[in-house]
Amino acid sequence: MRAVGRCGVLVGVLTVVLCGCSSNSAAQSAPGATQQPSASPVIPSTVGGTVPVPPATLSTSKPTDAAVPPELPEQATAPPPASAGPLTAGNLPTPEKLGAGWKTYTDPGGAEAGFIGNNTWTRRRDPHQASYEALPAGCAGRPVSGSLPIPAYALSGTYRTAEAQPATALLLRFTTPARAQTYFQGYETRMKSCGTGGDLSVNPLWSTDAAAAAVRAYTGAESYVDLSVLHGSTVALLAATSSHPDQQSAWARSVVPTLEGLIDQP
Repeated sequence: MRAVGRCGVLVGVLTVVLCGCSSNSAAQSAPGATQQPSASPVIPSTVGGTVPVPPATLSTSKPTDAAVPPELPEQATAPPPASAGPLTAGNLPTPEKLGAGWKTYTDPGGAEAGFIGNNTWTRRRDPHQASYEALPAGCAGRPVSGSLPIPAYALSGTYRTAEAQPATALLLRFTTPARAQTYFQGYETRMKSCGTGGDLSVNPLWSTDAAAAAVRAYTGAESYVDLSVLHGSTVALLAATSSHPDQQSAWARSVVPTLEGLIDQP
């Protein structure tokens, strides 16, 4: 699941060239002709210096569309909390529920990761940033338009699989089941329309009305099985890196009941 400028100022020197027509020059130099004062060019007071540019104005209205990137990236000035509103580690599966050999993983974060570690395996995410980054990007297939609701809360948990490969679970809690369903359906529509041959290729494995699995493959990078589950007011997105993600269809089906029993608990 994927992560959004500044304006440069060009310093210029204004050169004003005043050219008169030959007939006007003759008239002005003729005996008895009244000399008219020349109009002075308007020269900015900052010639030779930096021309001030008003700062970019950010919208004061609350964002409403998860399909549109946030105006500002998610802040990374302090370790994020381990919970997000009603969402806690208890809403995520324990590693043994996901498979033998699975473990939770405390991500240290860092500059490249874009966040500061909080010494635990769960962390609160900005709901807009998280729900936008989860959508497929770089697809070669037909683009899908349409707005998507932004969740009220977002929480991620990090694991390591039995193969010691990274896995991430993202919970998106919406204010109503209808909004959760709208996001889930929009997410699935985009996944199914992604196609192959782009920076990201998506190969659907199976789908139901409330769950689906697919293989995401990024050019020149790892591939993983992508599981999405809708239950109540919550959407869960589980991505597990695998050397053979196309063989994980049965595993993805097996963990759906576990997710359904946890993700929407208050």
